[in-house]
Amino acid sequence: MVFHSDLDHTLIYSYKYDIGLHKRCVEIYQNREISYMTELSAELLNQVRKQVLFVPTTTRTTEQYQRICLGKQPPEYALVCNGGILLVQGERDLGWYAKSRELVAECKEALEEAQRVLEADENVNFEVRNIEALFVFTKSARPEQTICRLQDYLRGSPLEIFSNGVKVYAVPKKLSKGEAVRRFRQKVQAGTVAAAGDSRFDISMLEEADLALAEYGLRGERIQGEHVVYLGENGIFSDELLKYMLAIDEK
Repeated sequence: MVFHSDLDHTLIYSYKYDIGLHKRCVEIYQNREISYMTELSAELLNQVRKQVLFVPTTTRTTEQYQRICLGKQPPEYALVCNGGILLVQGERDLGWYAKSRELVAECKEALEEAQRVLEADENVNFEVRNIEALFVFTKSARPEQTICRLQDYLRGSPLEIFSNGVKVYAVPKKLSKGEAVRRFRQKVQAGTVAAAGDSRFDISMLEEADLALAEYGLRGERIQGEHVVYLGENGIFSDELLKYMLAIDEK
């Protein structure tokens, strides 16, 4: 089994999020501890990794992903930049990236337009970044207003506009986590594929998987398929999803 999992708010949590006292630091940035896992999740993930092929699948950049420590040995594979980049033993798969660039080639002008609109937005309070020529990212003091303005300008374009808190993204529709899961399934000739996630970025991945473990807050998103299990209503999502993964393997 291949197990694709989002990271932030799925397996790891910001220092701003209360996951209790029994936790361990998994990310340090500028000499500050900024992300944690529960002790239970860290132990469960170690067990899960012995039984399935674990593939972190995240919108984080390569640099942001490589700040995270998920155990003594990093995962063999990781999909970063919303699946646009595949890391193998920490090194970029050049063929995978070239194919990703092909997939988003038609979006070049739309991405440039999104960048111009965001740079002119008075609510934007962060550098507007074109990430690896794959998608555009920034932050806004009023993300809802920024999203609406960007959607108006880009109506009918091949981009999707996402927000996650104050973060705003303009991402080619073809650069989805679901597409990355399809490509990776073909690459490793995977049998069963499981996926876990907590945000709109993860919906395509959850729909593509054979088993989807979705954070309870996504229940209103109408994720397609009868293979979706919602977890985390009464506990910490990471703990619950990893327990579920172990129970599946035992069966």
